[in-house]
Amino acid sequence: MNFITAYGHLQENSCAVNGETICRRDKNSGDPWFRQIYKEQEFVYPKFHKMDVLSQAGFLTSELIKRANPQFAGKYKDDEIAMLFANRSGSAETDQKFVHAYQNGTPSPSLFVYTLPNIVMGEIAILNKWYGESLFAVLPAFDAEFYINHCNLLLSAGSEAVLCSWHEIAGNQIDVFTFLIEKEGESRFELTTNTLSKIAFEGNFHKTEINANYYY
Repeated sequence: MNFITAYGHLQENSCAVNGETICRRDKNSGDPWFRQIYKEQEFVYPKFHKMDVLSQAGFLTSELIKRANPQFAGKYKDDEIAMLFANRSGSAETDQKFVHAYQNGTPSPSLFVYTLPNIVMGEIAILNKWYGESLFAVLPAFDAEFYINHCNLLLSAGSEAVLCSWHEIAGNQIDVFTFLIEKEGESRFELTTNTLSKIAFEGNFHKTEINANYYY
């Protein structure tokens, strides 16, 4: 049996871990929303400021999950932690910035680097020295069974934990639901379609992002 041992939601105006809000957006702040979280949580990782928004969101939510489950990272070998991410828009947010920069001059190579959605997993892997399996899928909507089926495959093939995320950022819409799956853990929810869908919906996802076939 596999379990959800920690989870977080990051949206336009709030950030929550295990169902508890830890940050609310200050619309009067001169800092972008993700930088507000970075400062408030006192993270120190200079590379954060060079990342695109997908990678910044991945950094923030993965680090917050590690804080919520501090024993997690030390329990496993560097190739036993897999990652499974998905969204609807791929890297379109950064792609549009690249096209705009190209039309108005020479785009920065540092911008071009982020024109693949799976770079977010690369950033997390580099930071943590995780060398397990990784997959980034583009799906029409959040699909609980997609995550469950692939996690079961990964966990039966040598992985001991899977960091998962629905990682959608498009303009002002931010729907990031990141969750940790382990074979065992102290604070846990059994990994089932119903449980995973309910926890995802807890973050007030736009209903169009939830596959109703799996929620109801």
